Amino acid sequence: MIQSWYLLLPLLLPLISGLVIGLVPKVGESRRRDPLMLGVLALNLAVLVPVLLSPATELQLFRLSDSLPIFLRTDDTGKFFAAVMAFLWAASGLYATEYLAHGEGQRRYASFYLMSLGVLMGLCFAGSIVTFYMFYELMTLLTVPLVLHEKTPEAVAAGIKYLIYSVLGASLALLGIFILSPWVETFSFAPGGVLNRAALAGHEGAALTTVFLMLVGFGTKAGMFPLHGWLPTAHPVAPAPASAVLSGIITKAGVLGSLRLVYCFVGADFLRGTWAHIAWMGLTLFTVFMGSMLAYREDLLKKRLAWSSVSQVSYVLFGLSTLHPLGLTGALLHVAAHALIKNTLFLSAGAIIHQTGKTRVSELRGIGRRMPTVMICFTVASVGLVGIPPCLGFVSKWYLAQGAMAMTGLPAFLSYLAPAVLLLSALLTAGYLLVVSLRGFFPGEDAPAEQRDEPGWRMLAPLAVLAVLSVLLGLFPGGLITLFGNIAATVL
Repeated sequence: MIQSWYLLLPLLLPLISGLVIGLVPKVGESRRRDPLMLGVLALNLAVLVPVLLSPATELQLFRLSDSLPIFLRTDDTGKFFAAVMAFLWAASGLYATEYLAHGEGQRRYASFYLMSLGVLMGLCFAGSIVTFYMFYELMTLLTVPLVLHEKTPEAVAAGIKYLIYSVLGASLALLGIFILSPWVETFSFAPGGVLNRAALAGHEGAALTTVFLMLVGFGTKAGMFPLHGWLPTAHPVAPAPASAVLSGIITKAGVLGSLRLVYCFVGADFLRGTWAHIAWMGLTLFTVFMGSMLAYREDLLKKRLAWSSVSQVSYVLFGLSTLHPLGLTGALLHVAAHALIKNTLFLSAGAIIHQTGKTRVSELRGIGRRMPTVMICFTVASVGLVGIPPCLGFVSKWYLAQGAMAMTGLPAFLSYLAPAVLLLSALLTAGYLLVVSLRGFFPGEDAPAEQRDEPGWRMLAPLAVLAVLSVLLGLFPGGLITLFGNIAATVL
């Protein structure tokens, strides 16, 4: 059992360290900066372990009013997201120390990178929707510099677009909080929701419209149509380690916002079978298909992976929209699968760009001979994203399909349309990812000879660990399935 004050450590450790790196010139020098950043990332993981193993803990930070405390609270959902985010943040941080070693702005990158992690920990442990919103906005402000890092005109334009889209999405969420405030018993998250049905009587239509707009708002960060446009613009111009966490981690903040809103604020029963429920599911399925199709047509490697994220994160949102234990279990499984896989893919793409300067899929013929370790990791991740056993992506998509077939309260055709869309997307995923590996390893007899040119261990180690984990968790998913089944049983 930890003391309540201990919840501040995973937040303040990276926040203060990031500030020190950014504000103290001597600390920001490379010989001190990189060891400090890696040490903080490792220590943050160690500090997080007691939080993950302890029962629910609560810490009040301050009060905006007598009825509006800003506080932290741990539960199984928050612990899971925090563990995934902290681990992958550390993996991408190690990668970044080599990838960015000879560029400009490493000090600024390390500073904002660490501070962003602290805010993400606050986001995971937010005890109320107002607390969540505050950390959500801070997360946007602190991650914009990661997109702007290269300071090219394209990077500046992408950073501005990311900021505008994110603020618009967060504004929809904030507007929804204000509108729903007279109809809730508290702003705190609670399993099953906190709506006051007596106060809500006669205002159900307005409340449904509000919830739908909030889902669109949180869906912005997750890359859901129609506010998805920032993602394929930001990823190609950001450094590879930033692209990896933007896709694998930052998009999950939108997922967590949608999960908290539906299952812990308004309640699944309020939404089930309504027009807002059908419209939300329709947007997720359309985004799944649209992202896969546009990825299939894209030649720029990082942009292809960005469109893939648009599709794959909406797999998670679809699972949430089933409002069924199997679908919710599949959604949380796919959070873990996509985070591991997409970080592997973006880091692999970054390694290729770093070593060869090649950015387009059409230029990668024979790349498997030149960078076999990188391309093996890329291939393992691709197989997992398609949903081929024994990777975790297969397990998550199996549960998503089961959830689609078992959901109730919706038109019957959706139980068949949804699995069909997921299957079609999987086929497109195979078409836009596995072709890279096939051309890389089997370029043809007339392909020019390539000398082996792998990156250093700081870039290869995270790739290998993430690729192996995506397979091991697919082979032994029992612990995750039990955890997510318990979460689903609690909130539904």
